[in-house]
Amino acid sequence: MIKELHEKLVKKEISSVELTKQYLKRIKERNPEINSFLSVDEKGALAAAEKVDQKIERGEEIEILEGIPYAVKDNFCVAGEVTTAGSKILESYRAPYDNFVIRKLKKAGAVLLGKTNMDEFAMGTSTENSAYGVVKNPIDTERVAGGSSGGSAAAVADKQAVWTLGSDTGGSIRCPASYCGIVGMKPTYGRVSRSGIIAMGSSYDQIGPFANSVEDVAIILDEICEKDPRDNTTVAKETNFLNNLKPEIEGVKIGVLKEFLGEDVNPDVKKIIEAKINWAKKNGAEVVDIEIPGIKYSLAVYYLMISSEISSNLARFDGVKYGTQIESDNILDTYLKSRESGLGDEVKRRIILGTYALSAGYKDAYYKKAQQVRNLIKAGFKKAFEEVDLILTPTMMGSAFKIGEKCDNPLELYLIDISTVPVNVAMLPAISINAGFILIDGKKLPIGMQLIGPWWQEQSILNTASAFEKG
Repeated sequence: MIKELHEKLVKKEISSVELTKQYLKRIKERNPEINSFLSVDEKGALAAAEKVDQKIERGEEIEILEGIPYAVKDNFCVAGEVTTAGSKILESYRAPYDNFVIRKLKKAGAVLLGKTNMDEFAMGTSTENSAYGVVKNPIDTERVAGGSSGGSAAAVADKQAVWTLGSDTGGSIRCPASYCGIVGMKPTYGRVSRSGIIAMGSSYDQIGPFANSVEDVAIILDEICEKDPRDNTTVAKETNFLNNLKPEIEGVKIGVLKEFLGEDVNPDVKKIIEAKINWAKKNGAEVVDIEIPGIKYSLAVYYLMISSEISSNLARFDGVKYGTQIESDNILDTYLKSRESGLGDEVKRRIILGTYALSAGYKDAYYKKAQQVRNLIKAGFKKAFEEVDLILTPTMMGSAFKIGEKCDNPLELYLIDISTVPVNVAMLPAISINAGFILIDGKKLPIGMQLIGPWWQEQSILNTASAFEKG
């Protein structure tokens, strides 16, 4: 889609201003129902689009993302714009600078429409934890769009943006991509700079794209991947993802984790994934069953470590330096009342759990032990990738559930992430593509398939995902 729109702009079949107005109109029509956007910068978007049109009129070449409207999750700092991270404690916070990726995209001439809704501080699987209301799934508005980047996924699925960016800490890109029937990719930890996004778990967070095709994801990755001196985990980009994109299934050795095709999987989901596996075999792929020792502990490792990192990262939101402040007679009461008023229940829950895990006498027993198990899980994946090229799983164990259906059971929501969390624990790259649909209550609900690759092997994932997409 991005390539086609680029060609239309170059041929002057449409202007960037006209294209941007189409998407702004769509947002006005649909956002009151879907709630995918928290803020829209109409003036800024049209001004950026006008610059691109002027460039085209002068006969200058434009880059592939130039003039194309997109949106970002509201944990991305954008200079002068309110950045809430889905929380009331930041409802009046205006970022003083652009994050690294936003600076790159502004330089590339992409047109930023606005900021998308999200679970508060990216804590959730359904975007029901946003302080600004739940995001509804465009396919069935009685159902969730997934989380925590639900607004970004819904915006693409509902044609409110050509493409979007989200962040993935435990599945926050792949989950909503699966529930909304689009493509979402979590790159290798360190492939995209985290500088200038509001941190949830610093050793887990990773920025990635949503789009309607694997090709579009490759285009976006080419623009956002680069070494950033402000993020020492980043690496220099070694490849051109779009130029090297070649649908590839013949000769690819794919591992299937039987743990993720067991009793916990919806039978209809299992049938769809098995059909994809059979298609791969028929088209020349070698498919083998694999095991990864320790992978069953991924959820325990993740939620212990992530809660600990949340406790540390969110200590800065105290109502004094920035954000909502509830004034009191002394500084301690100001801290306590500001955080009590400004933070939601899920955020408080994870801060309490993390603070306990890091407290004196418990840090070695909990956080340090979890880090050791994390290393064992990484080693398990490393050994698996000595035998196979990629690993295939369902993205989620079922389709999008109804809004409010699981709100009373946080543990059940945590367990939903069973097939996405191991990727973040091991810092691996993975993609979710639509694998098919199941019919529930008269609605065709999408089912996602996940492809996991070795560290830094995004190209292999994209090539095989492209083959599945076209097959």
